[in-house]
Parts: sequence; structure tokens; C-alpha cells
Amino acid sequence: MDHLWAPWRMTYLKSTDDMPNACIFCHKIAANDDAEHILYRSSTCYVTLNLYPYNNGHMLVVPFGHIASLDAMDEQPLLDLMLTTQKAIRVLREAYQPQAFNIGINQGAAAGAGIAGHLHQHIVPRWSGDTNYMSVIGQTRVIPEWVDTTFTELRAIWNILYPCK
Repeated sequence: MDHLWAPWRMTYLKSTDDMPNACIFCHKIAANDDAEHILYRSSTCYVTLNLYPYNNGHMLVVPFGHIASLDAMDEQPLLDLMLTTQKAIRVLREAYQPQAFNIGINQGAAAGAGIAGHLHQHIVPRWSGDTNYMSVIGQTRVIPEWVDTTFTELRAIWNILYPCK
């Protein structure tokens, strides 16, 4: 049997014991930005790193409101979700020069939403050839950078491009 070590996950696994039925996205709203890898907060949403990314820089844009679908959002938070997504794309372009992006919302469990009760938008930077035999045959993704390093670098770029007012 092959083993793939992921020791950074233990902190997360232990932290979820304290909130078995709580929404992780709602929990992050009141949490420390550094501890939760929150890059940015607007008036209605925040940007956080996906702790289980498809690629380096995989971000989530999450509304503060605990809602499950786009059609339940008011106009201002919906606009802010898209404007914040636009900022995140600019930061990722500066940091990684990706060739493309996957941007999307899995709305509902049947659509693949891991946390179906709290809407969130994925932004995944992509490069030609960023999938290889590991993901195709081995069902394993190779992420070449620690999430803490990604967070530090992306937050620095975010603060340069969008300094606090």
C-alpha cells in the first residue's frame, strides 16, 4: 500500500471536533484571518484559501450570509461576490501568471457542493499540463507549496493591489 503523507491536515481535523454541526464558513466570519487563511473581507463576503486545493492559489469567495443558493442572495451581496471574485483573479494573475481559471459554484449537494448549506464560489488558477498521471491514474493531486506559504504570498500581493482605505 502506498502512503501519501498530509501532516498539515491534523490541525484542521482536530479543530472540527469542537464544532461537529457548525458551518465552517460561518465559523470563519468571526475567526482570526491568519488562522483561517482569510485574504480579504468586504462588507458582505470574504476570500479564503481552500485548504484542500485543486491547484496552488485555489480561493473561495464566501458570502457572510448563510444561504444555500444564488437566487436567495440580495442584489448588493451578489454584486460584491462578483467584484470580489474579480479582485481575486487579479491577485492570482499577479502571483502565479495562470493561463486560465476555473470559476464556479457547486450549488447543492447533488452538484458536488461539499458544504451545500453555505454558498461559496471557487476560483482555481489553471495552466496547460497542470494535470498529469498522478491525478488521472493515481487519483492524487500534487500541490507544490504549503498553504501557509501560499497565504503569506497572496496576502502580500492583495495588500499591494488593494490596500486598506
